[in-house]
Amino acid sequence: MPKKKKLRKFSATTAVKSASRAALGAPPPVKRLESKKKKKEKHKATVSRLMAESSN
Repeated sequence: MPKKKKLRKFSATTAVKSASRAALGAPPPVKRLESKKKKKEKHKATVSRLMAESSN
């Protein structure tokens, strides 16, 4: 005989979220903003690189 499926523990949060998705539909995807703490370059820009960027 096949084993019985293990029942999940009831979670009110999951039930509420699934009910709201059924009523309203899925929420729109989030538009992510670039983080302010984004890693900067490890090395300082050299003079030749700065000159090349300014000429472009």
